[in-house]
Amino acid sequence: MTKTTCFRRRSILALIGLIGACLIAAAGQAAEPGKVEIDALKQSLSKYEDYKAAIRDLYLSTVGCVYYSGEKVAGAMDYPKGAMGIHFVNVASVSPTPDPTRPNVLIYEPVDGGLRLVAVEWLVPLTPDTKEPPKLFGQTFQGPMEGHYPLIPVEFYHYDLHVWLFKDNPLGMFSPTNPDVKCDNYAFPMPEQPTKMVPGPM
Repeated sequence: MTKTTCFRRRSILALIGLIGACLIAAAGQAAEPGKVEIDALKQSLSKYEDYKAAIRDLYLSTVGCVYYSGEKVAGAMDYPKGAMGIHFVNVASVSPTPDPTRPNVLIYEPVDGGLRLVAVEWLVPLTPDTKEPPKLFGQTFQGPMEGHYPLIPVEFYHYDLHVWLFKDNPLGMFSPTNPDVKCDNYAFPMPEQPTKMVPGPM
């Protein structure tokens, strides 16, 4: 084998290896839609790890630490066993068009007498103009559903999307509940029934 032939073969093998690496990277990106946006969002919201900063920006606490038993109810949302946590809601930011840079809800877990930021949530009202469920980060919002009574009026028909930015969730980043979040030692635990679903756009 000549040096030229050997060089060509090595070049072809190197090129094949490079193409393979690119395909693997592309597949990884496809499996994590919105990863760049989510990483940027996590960075921008890190100031809210101090819940007092959230209050100053008008995210107001609903006090109760929400959790679900995992009970399945016909005609209601399917919430796996686990907790959501304590919701801090910025009501003024709720609109029919979700802003990917500004969640309407910050969710905290009670830990050692304090509050730890674990997730965020978007709320999108169901209106007569709604043509299809909203989407962010390649994810379709859950719903439509009634409001989460007693924290939110039943009449607030809406879609929502949870994103576990600050705590790993064995059920997935976009699951509504997290089995690793606990409300047991918090003064105001709030067990909830699965929220009823309502008709959406056809």
